[in-house]
Amino acid sequence: MWIAAGSLAAWLWLLLGQGFFWRTDVRLPRRGPDGSGPPEPAAWPSVAVVVPARDESGVLPASLPSLLAQDYPGPAEIFLIDDGSSDGTGKLGRELAEEYGGLPLTVDSPGEPGPGWTGKLWAVRHGMALATTRIAADREDEGDREDEGDREDESDRKDDGGVDYLLLTDADIAHEPDSLRELVRAAEANGLDLVSQMARLRVATCWERLIVPAFVYFFAQLYPFRWVNRPRGRTAAAAGGCVLLRREAAERAGIPETIRQSVIDDVALARTVKRSGGRIWLGLADRVDSVRPYPRLGELWRMVSRSAYTQLRHNPLLLLMTVAGLAVVYLVPPAAVGAGVLTGRPALLSLGAAAWVLMAGSYIPMLRYYRQTLWLAPLLPLTALLYLLMTVDSAVRHHLGQGAAWKGRTYARPSAAP
Repeated sequence: MWIAAGSLAAWLWLLLGQGFFWRTDVRLPRRGPDGSGPPEPAAWPSVAVVVPARDESGVLPASLPSLLAQDYPGPAEIFLIDDGSSDGTGKLGRELAEEYGGLPLTVDSPGEPGPGWTGKLWAVRHGMALATTRIAADREDEGDREDEGDREDESDRKDDGGVDYLLLTDADIAHEPDSLRELVRAAEANGLDLVSQMARLRVATCWERLIVPAFVYFFAQLYPFRWVNRPRGRTAAAAGGCVLLRREAAERAGIPETIRQSVIDDVALARTVKRSGGRIWLGLADRVDSVRPYPRLGELWRMVSRSAYTQLRHNPLLLLMTVAGLAVVYLVPPAAVGAGVLTGRPALLSLGAAAWVLMAGSYIPMLRYYRQTLWLAPLLPLTALLYLLMTVDSAVRHHLGQGAAWKGRTYARPSAAP
C-alpha cells in the first residue's frame, strides 16, 4: 500500500516538478511566410558540416544527399570523415557528391584513434581541424580578390577568418533543405553557442514503436529540455545527431580534447560548453530525421545497453538506485492494480490505477509527436521493464570486459583509459 502511494506521489512530482519533461513543445522556431520568427543575420556566417562515419554505407545514400542539398546562403562545406570503414563509406560519399552536386564535399580519414580517444571524437577532431584550415584558406583566396577597404571591413567583422560554426551531425541523419539555415538563424538571433535538435528516430517496426518513442521520453525525463535551456541552470545535454556549435565556444571549452574519452559525447559536449560560459539550447526536431533502422529487438537492445552503464558512471550503487527507481515508478502501478484486483483491496487498486493513468497520460504527447497509436501509452510499464533489463545487461557486459562496444571497438571507462 505504502509503495503504491509512493509511486503515485512520484508521478505527481514528475509531472509538475521535473521541468514538464513530458511536453513536446520545445521546438526550434521557424521563420513564417509573413516574416515572423527569428530574423535573418545581416551576413550569413560560414559553416563546416562535420560527419564522422564508420561503416555507414547502408544509410549514407539516404542522409548525405540531404546535406549536399542544403539551401544555405553563406559559405558552407561538408567534411565526411571516414573512421576506418571497411564497407567503402568514403568511396560511396564521393560518388554521391558527384551524382547529386550541391555543397562541396571533402572526404578524409584520420587514421586509428589516438590513445584515450573514442573513434567518433577522433574523427570529429580531424574534421574540425580540416574544416578550419580549408575555410580559412578559401576566405583568404576570396580576400585576395577584394580591394583593401573590403578586406579591412571583413577583418573588423571576424577575428581570424576561420570557420564560424560547426555542424556536427551523424551519418544516419537526414536534414530538410532549410535545416542548416534555421539552425544558424536561431543561434545568431538568440546568441546561442550550441543549438541541438533531437532527430526524429525511425519508427516503422513493432519493436521500434514500442521502444523508440520511450527512448526520447526517458532522455527528456533525465534531461528536461526547459532546464537545459536555462542560461544559468546546471542541467546540460545535447543530441549528438544534430549539434550546431559556435567555433569560438568550442575553442573556449577545449572541444573536443576535453571530452576525448566520452562515450556519451553529446551530453559531455553540452556540459563542457555550458560550464565554460556558453549558452546552449536543446529541443525536438521537426525536419531532422534518423534513417537508421532498428528492425529487431536485439539491435535496439545493443543501442541502449552499450552506454547505459556509462550513464551511471559505472557505479554499482547508482545502478541499484536506478533499478529500484524504475521499479517503483513504472512497475509498481500495474502490479498494484493486479494485486488490488486479486486481493479485493480497492484502496490499493485505486492508488495503482491513478499512478498508471498519470504515467500513460504523460506519454501521450511523445506518442503524438511520433505519430503512433495512443494504445501504446498503457504499455509504458512493459517498455520500462525492457529498459531496466537493458541497463542491467549493460552493467554485466562492463564487468565481463565487453564495456561500451560499437562497430568493432570496445571502450574502457575513462579512468582506465591510457
